Amino acid sequence: MFIVTGGAGLIGSAMIWRLNQDHIRDILVVDHLGSSEKWKNLAPLQYADYMERDEFETRLLSGEFETAPIDGIFHLGACSATTEKDATYLAKNNFRYTKMLADFAVQRKIRMMYASSCATYGDGSLGYKDDESVIEQLRPMNMYGYSKQMFDRYAKEKGYLSKMIGCKFSNVYGPNERHKAGMRSVVLRAYEQISATGTMKLFRSYNPEYADGEQKRDFLYVKDAVSMVHHLFRCGASGLYNIGSGKAETWNSLVTAAFEALDKPVKIEYIDMPEELRDRYQYYTCTEIGKLRSTGYAAPIGSLRDSVHDMITRYLVPGKYLGD
Repeated sequence: MFIVTGGAGLIGSAMIWRLNQDHIRDILVVDHLGSSEKWKNLAPLQYADYMERDEFETRLLSGEFETAPIDGIFHLGACSATTEKDATYLAKNNFRYTKMLADFAVQRKIRMMYASSCATYGDGSLGYKDDESVIEQLRPMNMYGYSKQMFDRYAKEKGYLSKMIGCKFSNVYGPNERHKAGMRSVVLRAYEQISATGTMKLFRSYNPEYADGEQKRDFLYVKDAVSMVHHLFRCGASGLYNIGSGKAETWNSLVTAAFEALDKPVKIEYIDMPEELRDRYQYYTCTEIGKLRSTGYAAPIGSLRDSVHDMITRYLVPGKYLGD
């Protein structure tokens, strides 16, 4: 049996989709569905059982899973809101829960991967290299990033990084994110805005080195993200790895790809950025993925244009989900 936490989320549901491609169906999905429409991400997928997050924690701590035949754990459940200000909630949900699972996995000698984040790199002044020796020097710019940094540091101090995989995800986007409200990717927002108004709004630049819309990010399609995770899990890798494209693209390029996918003329409106974001805004991110490549991952990474086109025309326009 495989356990996938956050299994109804964007990356979690895509991970189940990828396991299904290997004809793996014995999967326990753990998540918190609540009143959201995340359940729609699960509908096309094949899995053995579903369990709410709190119930899973209770049953895990009670010892119920001590002898369960578990082949691996993909821990992708977390609060991913970079604007979340409740530090207590983030520390509990992103750090303590991960710590509980990791302690269990190490004790049982179960292979595990967990989701870290490129938000741990902060302003990028120390670069975007997945170098475990500099973990302590990184300074995330928000509490979300720090909650991920907390576990990276714990894993290093406990010696767990030699026993599991930590995946530092970059800006991942994909079809199964319609439930994410304010944390929806700009690709999804572009589809929604362009479809409704024919125009896309982007933040103005407040850095003279970058023109409006020329701020850069390392964008990664979720299909590529789970392909990378699947490879790391299967090849026996351990440690921290960047999960990104290794290429910085502009917001203008991303939005232009969305206009092209919808066969609409490009019309971008630049708007003021909220003041509370200006001091924490990243103008450039680009992961180094040489460490990933060194493990033998040779698959090509989809171009931004092709990936945006796939997401919009194959899933968003027809209203489908991964697995449909």
